[in-house]
Amino acid sequence: MKKYTYPTVLTIAGFDGSGGAGIQADIKTFSALGCYATSVLTALPVQNTMGVRKIYPVAVEAVADQIEAVLDDIFPDAIKIGMVHTSQLIETIVNTLAKYPKIPIVFDPVMVATSGHRLIEEETIQTIVEKLFPIAEIITPNMDEASILAQMEVKTLEDMQIAGEKILRSGCKNILLKGGHQELPTVTSLFFEENGKQSTFETIKFETNNTHGSGCTLSSAIAAFIARGEELSKSVELAQEYVFEAIKNGKDVVIGKGNGPLNHFFNPHKIIKNELV
Repeated sequence: MKKYTYPTVLTIAGFDGSGGAGIQADIKTFSALGCYATSVLTALPVQNTMGVRKIYPVAVEAVADQIEAVLDDIFPDAIKIGMVHTSQLIETIVNTLAKYPKIPIVFDPVMVATSGHRLIEEETIQTIVEKLFPIAEIITPNMDEASILAQMEVKTLEDMQIAGEKILRSGCKNILLKGGHQELPTVTSLFFEENGKQSTFETIKFETNNTHGSGCTLSSAIAAFIARGEELSKSVELAQEYVFEAIKNGKDVVIGKGNGPLNHFFNPHKIIKNELV
């Protein structure tokens, strides 16, 4: 009798009770793209579509225990790391993951919420650069986050080019710098690869409030496609197409009173079954 397994993705991220971002968006994305989702909770933000009200921390020991419990049992094909808001938490995650064989990691440096609320402590930034950048296959900052990481204003496409190159020199391998905050009719994102290659992705922008969790969704989609066996550059391309369609198909839906969620299930894939050898 044949046995099968699913492409599996682990999210290490924060909570969103309103369902649009954080581990909720990650799990929806993995599932919609035919993968099996596991999760580790790093923080408990109290938030809704209008913004973040408060953040309750999760003990770092609990985060380490969660990671070990999952990886000892269900070893993932890719990992997405999202909200890691303290240096101690980052060090705990990096040290715990070091006990296991290397897994492709997509790191979304969640520093600023869609509402503009800053989610990270200042002293944590250096720890991110020193500890997380080296183990991540790709990082996916938006323009606000790139501004923090590059220590410069990032408002234009030219600013994005300079900031991306500057961040790349700080020790990360690959960067997808998202341009969704540009005041233009199109969204232009820049993909910087460690081999020196650069790519530009451009899509039209919709008039909608429903972009809550778009960054979480994009990084999760990249991780899902990596878990499915796609090369990194192809995973980035397919993930952006997925997010574009998720925004397009949810742009006219009213969920909440603020920034609403994407439609993650506009075209859900059946869960993929890979035959065990």
